[in-house]
Amino acid sequence: MDRRAFMKGTGNAALAVGILGPALAGCRDLARGADGTFAATEREYFIRQLRRYPVISTFLGGDGFDPSLADVNGKLRDWTPEGIAAELSEHRTFLQGLEGNASGGTTAAGIDVAVMRAQVAYLVRQLGERKYQERCIDTYVAEPFRGVDWQIQQMQDAGHGLLGTEEEWALVAARVEAIPAYLTTARGNLEAGKQNGNLPDHRMVARDGIGGSHDNAEYFGTTLGGKSRELLGSRPFAAKMQERLDSAAARAAAAWREFAGWLAEAYKNDGSTDRFAAGEPEYAWRVANCLRDPRTPEQLFAYGAEQVTLYEGKIFAVAKQVAEEAKLPLRWDTEAAKRSSIMAVVAHLSADSPKDDTELFDWYRSAGERAVSWGRSQGLFDVPAEYKLDVVETPPVLRSTIDAAYYPAPPFKKSGVGRFYLTPTGNDPGGLKLNNRASIATTAIHEGFPGHDWHYKYMTLHATEISPIRWLTPGAVEDSFSMWEDSMAAEGWGLYAEELMATPSAGHPYGFYSAAEYLYMLQGQLMRAARVRIDVGIHTGRMSFDEAVDYFAEHVSFYAGARAKAAGDPIAKAVMEGAERAIYRYSKWPTQAITYNLGKVTIQQLRAEVEAKLGSKFDPKAFHERFMRMGTIPVGYFRESFLAG
Repeated sequence: MDRRAFMKGTGNAALAVGILGPALAGCRDLARGADGTFAATEREYFIRQLRRYPVISTFLGGDGFDPSLADVNGKLRDWTPEGIAAELSEHRTFLQGLEGNASGGTTAAGIDVAVMRAQVAYLVRQLGERKYQERCIDTYVAEPFRGVDWQIQQMQDAGHGLLGTEEEWALVAARVEAIPAYLTTARGNLEAGKQNGNLPDHRMVARDGIGGSHDNAEYFGTTLGGKSRELLGSRPFAAKMQERLDSAAARAAAAWREFAGWLAEAYKNDGSTDRFAAGEPEYAWRVANCLRDPRTPEQLFAYGAEQVTLYEGKIFAVAKQVAEEAKLPLRWDTEAAKRSSIMAVVAHLSADSPKDDTELFDWYRSAGERAVSWGRSQGLFDVPAEYKLDVVETPPVLRSTIDAAYYPAPPFKKSGVGRFYLTPTGNDPGGLKLNNRASIATTAIHEGFPGHDWHYKYMTLHATEISPIRWLTPGAVEDSFSMWEDSMAAEGWGLYAEELMATPSAGHPYGFYSAAEYLYMLQGQLMRAARVRIDVGIHTGRMSFDEAVDYFAEHVSFYAGARAKAAGDPIAKAVMEGAERAIYRYSKWPTQAITYNLGKVTIQQLRAEVEAKLGSKFDPKAFHERFMRMGTIPVGYFRESFLAG
C-alpha cells in the first residue's frame, strides 16, 4: 500500500488554512504546501519533527514516509545549544500562530491541530523552560543504541539469513561514527546543568548513566561487530563495510567508557539527594496537556487508592477459590490473614516455575500461541492465518528498566518486525519463581495478542487512515524526554486487552484464563492501579522513593515487610529488586506509569457510551477496529468525534 497517502478522507482544508495559516506565514520552515491544504501543512510539520529527532524517524521508518528522510538514519539528534535555540524559535513561532483558535473539534483536522499544539507546547516546556537537556542522562545513553538497534531490526531481508543493503549499512556506520561528537555535546549540556543546579537524580547517574554507558561500550565494542559479520556475510561490499563499522564501533566504545568515567567523577560529590520529582505544577500540566485528563494530582492520588482497593478485593476472592481447589488450609477472615494467604497461594503456584530461562521463553511463546487461538475461536478479531508472534531477549542496555516490553515494526516501511522483549532472569531461582506458569499468560497477552503486537500490526495495516502526527512520540520514543501522549492509547489498549480476554464464555468463567491465570491478570490490573497512586505520590511529594518501593512490594506483590527479609529470603530479595526497578522507572518517567490504567478506563468508558448509543446494533469487533484506527493519541482528543460518528 502507499503509506504516504495519509490524509485520504480527512479533509477540511478550510479549517487548516484558517487555523494554521498565521503560524506558518511566520515560520518559513513549516510553510504551507503549494495546494494550501491541511494535508500538506501536516506533512511538512511531521517531516520537520522527524528531521529534528532522527531516532524517532528511524523508529517510525520515516524514510518510508518520505524518501527525503533517508539520510536521517545516519544521524543523531542535534543537542547543541545552537540547535536547541533554533528549534525553540521555530516552535514558539508555531504556537503563536495557534493562539486564540479552538483547541480541537469533531473533524479529523481539528483533532490533529489540537494534537500538534500539545506536542509543540510540550517540547517548548521541556527545552525552553525546564531545560531538561541539562540533566537527561538516560536520553543520551539510550538514544544512540536504540537508533542503531532499530536500524538493524528493520533492514531489508537479503536472503540466506543476511540483512541490509550497502546503503542501509552505510547509514548504520554513519550513525555509529556520530557517537563521539554526540557524547561531547551531551557532556557540555550536563556540565551546564551542574553549573545551573539542574541536576539528575543520583540513581539515574548510576544506573542509566554509568551502568548504561558500560553496557553501550560492550555493545559497540563487541556485540555489534559480531552481529554485523553475521548479517553482512560475504557479499561484495561486506569486507569494506565491516572495516568501517569496526573502526567506528571501536571509537564509539572508547567514547562510552570515557563518558562513564566522566559521569562517575562529575557527580561523585552530589550525594544521595532525591532529584527525580517533577513537582505538582509540572505534573498537573502534563496530565492536562499531554494526557488530556481533567483531574488534579490530588484527585488522581485518591483515585489510585480506590482502584487499588477495588482490585485487591477481586484478587482476594479469586485467590480464595484457587486455594480451595488446591486444598490449601488458609484463612481469609482478616486483612492480615488475606495478605498472608495470598502469599501462600503465590508460593503454591510458584512451585510450577520454569527450570531455566530457556523454558521460561518457551512458556511465553506457548502462551502467545494459545491466546491467538482463543482470539480466533471467540471471533474477537479477524486474525490472518500468517499472523506470528515471537519473544526475544531484551538487549542488556535496556534491562535496567524492562522486564517485558514490545517494540513495533516501523509503520511506514514494509521491512522490519515487531519485537516482544523479555528480560532473562540469569537463571535466578527467585526470578524464575516470579515467572511461574500461571503468571505468564497476562503478560503474553499485553505485549503480544491482542495487546501491543496485534494493535500495532492492525494500525500499520490501516496506516492510510491514520494521520502522520498521531504516530509521533514527541521528545523521544522511550526515555525521560518522552511526552507519553502515545502511551495513553498504546498501554491503555494493552491493559484493556488483558481484561477483554477475561470475558466469560460457556464453560469458561474467566474467559481465556484459568483461575490461577486470572489471579495474575488481576494482579497486573492491581499493579497498574498502584502505579497511579505511586507515580502521583513520588512526583508531587506525597510519597518518598522508599515508601513507594515498600508500597509496591506490599500491594502488588503482597509481601509486607519484604525489605527486612530480603537478605535471607530469595523470594523477598526478588520482590524488592523488582519493586525498586519499577519505582526507579516511574521516578524518571513522570506520568508514564499512570497511562496504563487511565488509558484502559477511557477505552472502557468510550465503549460503554457507544454501546449505550447503539444498543443491539453494537458490534465489539467494529468498535475495536475503529478505536485502533484512531492512532496512538489519548481518547480525550477524539471522544466527541467518535461518539458523533
